[in-house]
Amino acid sequence: MSGIVAIVGRPNVGKSTLFNRLIQRKEAIVDEVSGVTRDRHYGKSDWNGVEFSVIDTGGYLPVSDDVFQKEIDKQVLLAIDEADVILFLVDVKDGMTGVDQSISDMLHKSSKKTFLLVNKVDNSKLIEDSTEFYSLGFKDLFSLSSINGSGTGEFLDLLVEQLPKEDLAVSDVPKFAVVGRPNAGKSSFINSLIGEDRFIVTDVAGTTRDSLYTRYNQFGFDFELIDTAGIRRKTKVSEDIEFYSILRSIRSIENSDTCLIIYDVERGFDSQVQNIFWLAAKNKKGIVILVNKWDTMSKDHTTSKQIEEEIMTKTSPFIDIPIVFISALTKQRIFDAIKIAMEVNERRNHKIPTKKLNDLLLPIIEQKPPPSTKGKYVKIKFCRQLPTKYPQFAFYCNLPQYIKDPYKRFLENQIRKHYNFAGVPIDVFIRKK
Repeated sequence: MSGIVAIVGRPNVGKSTLFNRLIQRKEAIVDEVSGVTRDRHYGKSDWNGVEFSVIDTGGYLPVSDDVFQKEIDKQVLLAIDEADVILFLVDVKDGMTGVDQSISDMLHKSSKKTFLLVNKVDNSKLIEDSTEFYSLGFKDLFSLSSINGSGTGEFLDLLVEQLPKEDLAVSDVPKFAVVGRPNAGKSSFINSLIGEDRFIVTDVAGTTRDSLYTRYNQFGFDFELIDTAGIRRKTKVSEDIEFYSILRSIRSIENSDTCLIIYDVERGFDSQVQNIFWLAAKNKKGIVILVNKWDTMSKDHTTSKQIEEEIMTKTSPFIDIPIVFISALTKQRIFDAIKIAMEVNERRNHKIPTKKLNDLLLPIIEQKPPPSTKGKYVKIKFCRQLPTKYPQFAFYCNLPQYIKDPYKRFLENQIRKHYNFAGVPIDVFIRKK
């Protein structure tokens, strides 16, 4: 289970800078998860092997009369409600303000685990100045500088201890998240599969407000289905409850094993569907793409091929994704979709013996070795699959720093060519031998 961490504070205290440092990117990830809300950023972080999600909220100003500020404030409250841990950021150079006190009072009422982070502490004198924030009443206070990273390790060590631990008692059946844009047919798909109108289906986008779990155990299949609220473009998110739904959708993707990405063929595989695809791929989930409402499509013998080529172009360099043309309304191929999802989930857990992997790949690498750099030659001596929840492969060599991304993609493509990992993201690591 992945935890959610929300960064809150008044404007201009350095929330986005801390967010960028935690996700190890120089800019907030907004394109990959388009639609969370205006000014909201979502990203993945990890510390000491523990992964968690980070939400960068807008600056909270409870005394503002600005209509947009009031909307931001409401969504900050929703992020606090959904998060497992709160990072309350203040600015040592401005000192404690009335807005800081108001946010502090709100967080004390929330009963959520909160770390008070005094930002912009760049020298020893400012460390002394940060002590005034103890009056806000938080036990865990840390002085740091988000712009250069000093002091961040101390609070991260304690942060990961507060995140939800994996529940070993939870059933080990696969979990399939049904995700897509609003009104793409997600609930209709599940209703057709289970043979009852379990979920509300309307033409109004955003009918599904929460993530709903259904155990499916029929026809030789045993898994959990997760129906998530639709993820929309950020310019079209206007309801607070929809922002809450999107947070739950993101959590559902993270806690699933395989994502069934369903989209309306009449709308096409647009940028928003691509964003959902990359969110699932970034989280290293199995992926099956369901082209819905196929029964309504005017088509000939080349139509499906054209759509497949379009999807492959837009998801490059992910080269092998199962694509199923379905109709949730008429039940066309919906059981094929589940069968393929089960196969993808099995491939996600497939382990290749180390000897077989080396016997196959080392001769290929010898025929096409990494290009030389600065007159130095890289020699890959050994490879193995790592004991992780999804396929990760480590290649050991003498000069790992000289192996670039194109050659990593070559290695991944060779693995995919000889082993069936269709629909499964793969990680390739180069390590020093």
